[in-house]
Amino acid sequence: MDQEELATAANKSDETVVCYAPNMITTNGVWQGDNPLEYSLPLFILQLTLVVVTTRILVFILKPFRQPRVISEIIGGVLLGPSVLGRSVTFANAVFPLRSVMVLETMANVGLLYFLFLVGVEMDISVIRRTGKKALGIAVAGMVLPFIIGVCFSFMLHKQNQGMSHGTFILFLGVALSVTAFPVLARILAELKLINTELGRIAMSSALVNDMCAWILLAVAIALAENETTSLASLWVILSGAAYVVFCVFVVRPGILWMIRRTPEGESFSEFYICLILTGVMISGFITDAIGTHSVFGAFVFGLVIPNGPLGLTLVEKLEDFVSGLLLPLFFAISGLKTDIGSIQGAYTWGILFLVIVLACAGKIAGTLLVAFFYQMTIREGITLGLLMNTKGLVEMIVLNVGKDQKVLDDESFAIMVIVAVVMTGIITPVVTSIYKPARRFLPYKRRTIQRSKPDAELRLLVCVHTPRNVPTIINLLEASNPTKKSPICVYVLHLVELTGRASAMLIVHNTRKSGRPALNRTQAQSDHIISAFENYEQHAGCVSVQPLTAISPYSTMHEDICHLAEDKRVAFIIIPFHKHQTVDGGMEATNPAFRMVNQNLLANAPCSVGILIDRGLSGSTRLAANQVSHHIVVLFFGGPDDREALAYAWRMSEHPGISLNVIRFVACEEVDSARPTAEPNNPRTLSVETDNDRERQLDEEYISTFRMKNANDDSIVYNEKLVSNGEETVAAIRSMDNHHDLFIVGRGQGMVSPLTAGLTDWSECPELGAIGDLLASSDFAATVSVLVVQQYVGLGPHNEGITTPDSPGHGDEQYSNIDLINRRSPPQKGPTVFN
Repeated sequence: MDQEELATAANKSDETVVCYAPNMITTNGVWQGDNPLEYSLPLFILQLTLVVVTTRILVFILKPFRQPRVISEIIGGVLLGPSVLGRSVTFANAVFPLRSVMVLETMANVGLLYFLFLVGVEMDISVIRRTGKKALGIAVAGMVLPFIIGVCFSFMLHKQNQGMSHGTFILFLGVALSVTAFPVLARILAELKLINTELGRIAMSSALVNDMCAWILLAVAIALAENETTSLASLWVILSGAAYVVFCVFVVRPGILWMIRRTPEGESFSEFYICLILTGVMISGFITDAIGTHSVFGAFVFGLVIPNGPLGLTLVEKLEDFVSGLLLPLFFAISGLKTDIGSIQGAYTWGILFLVIVLACAGKIAGTLLVAFFYQMTIREGITLGLLMNTKGLVEMIVLNVGKDQKVLDDESFAIMVIVAVVMTGIITPVVTSIYKPARRFLPYKRRTIQRSKPDAELRLLVCVHTPRNVPTIINLLEASNPTKKSPICVYVLHLVELTGRASAMLIVHNTRKSGRPALNRTQAQSDHIISAFENYEQHAGCVSVQPLTAISPYSTMHEDICHLAEDKRVAFIIIPFHKHQTVDGGMEATNPAFRMVNQNLLANAPCSVGILIDRGLSGSTRLAANQVSHHIVVLFFGGPDDREALAYAWRMSEHPGISLNVIRFVACEEVDSARPTAEPNNPRTLSVETDNDRERQLDEEYISTFRMKNANDDSIVYNEKLVSNGEETVAAIRSMDNHHDLFIVGRGQGMVSPLTAGLTDWSECPELGAIGDLLASSDFAATVSVLVVQQYVGLGPHNEGITTPDSPGHGDEQYSNIDLINRRSPPQKGPTVFN
């Protein structure tokens, strides 16, 4: 073991030979006197755990700064490496000794191999064929200038004693500076809420083209990296690589198509086929490694030839979590472990590092700006696009690692380029956030509620969908909303998808591919299912237009996407599913607690009326003719803006020939009314509430009178009044109702003080539904009927002058202030607001 100790002592030397006994893989245990860290398996487990824990902590720390995960993974490796913790010889020799590097790098490369295979499976080459000239021009311009800058800096960084040709060094440096990371950019765009903008679409398309060019350049760079061979050998490497690609397209792809044909539609693929493909990934890696290109190139091409569809979906589901979550961070961490910031010595070298960052970034921006000017984009959009094109990630780290392994890059050049990658990617989100705020056109529109919408104009609805389970009831609800030639319905269907890991990488394909193409992953399969259901409804229903969209964002900010879309499309009403669904035994079970947070945020920030749908089924079929739909709807009316909005929606529905409507108005007994509490002298809101209630009562009377007068001769509409004294009597009256109806429509009742619901909120499970909505949605409510809880938008009107609303010109993307939220949910007031 003397030789091993000698090797450990010379940890930094590249020439050290390390050897250790092959039986030192697993330990006999600490009780036998063994040190687990001297054996390769326990040591690898410790290293992997350290890497994953460190990167996850950094992800959590950097989350408020909206930094992509790749930054945390590289910085995690740098912290564990010779730059920080590795400076301690004891730590370096105990946790990352030289003898462990082989096992660590092998596992990291296996993870990389399968990750690049998954990238190939998910990538749709046809998207590149459909990319417009603008995106193509931006991609090319964004590569050429940084490449030229890389050539210039290669003369400063290249050392004659490095033992490789200057041409190869130029190629590696140029590729590293000019590449744009598509998956990382997709996530940044989604977090900045730019993914569904024109700028976001151009950036995604350009990055995809850039990514493909980078793969070709990488293959060429690796082929030329053999320093001791002649140029003829490099030519053979390139030709062999091209032959391998041809073999995959004309031999491997037909073989996989044969497997797909052998599997009946709807059935899962056999374990044998999956095992065969996963082995094929390894064999592809072996072949391309033997040829002289990197093994990841073979895995990537193998993934590309697998057709989009159920097979791709199965492979992604089986591999993605394990590969992306566990093995891939290992590769980025190893890049950090190889980075010794201490090797960057002298002010001259640090000056060059600073210049490389500034000029490479400026080169991308300048190249993009030229094309942007040509296509008459604004300077701000051009600069933003250039900054986004500076996103670095996987491809660049592979280029740098291969360059270091092939001794094209020395320790100093490698460390400089890793810092360049981290800094350039890290500054994008803060800089773009500060310089580019999309020009939000806050066009004031009056029809933000159903009550204010004209009966002879188009009604615009925004329907939010989490899963295909939400679709049938929503479609039946839309059909019941009475679309007519005089008042058609325009439905914006928004599929809400949580932004996790690499979910955003499929978005460009979702936006550009034609309907009917196979899905790439489960999220897209769900999107296709939802969209096809609504498109089918649009074909069979008259006077309905459907526009499908997808919002991919973290649940914490998802309501922003919904609100922005509602405002842009001038929507009058948003329908969103409740966070619980009905179980087989009739109870209510939470689907995802995060859905509830989305609903609560939406209620507080929505620029129009909102309806939360508690889905317990709604009889009917989208394939029936309009006059065959039959529903019995009940409106429970207590008073206030929310209840008036609920009645307005039900009134519209009642005009449908197949709908019967029962409006039950709950009225307080006079003695209860006269016994209302006196004003508290120290409460400045009391007087306002009393006055507001009088005003609201007047508005209720006017609206109910109009409703009754206009529907006096309509047999399908029944109006009843129930006298109740308190909350207990209200609950008893609701429970005593018969079950011969399909839908309850109730107001949320926010901001209203009523003795009819007094005490009901004390035991509310879901206060966001209001007292009555919560009662109807609870599991112990006997009637298993769907419920729509409505909140009216009350942000308009003279009482809100001087308060920031979405219509104010300078509002931007900021959250509404607390005062604004209170006022938006307070009932309209006659006099000035009491809040200062």
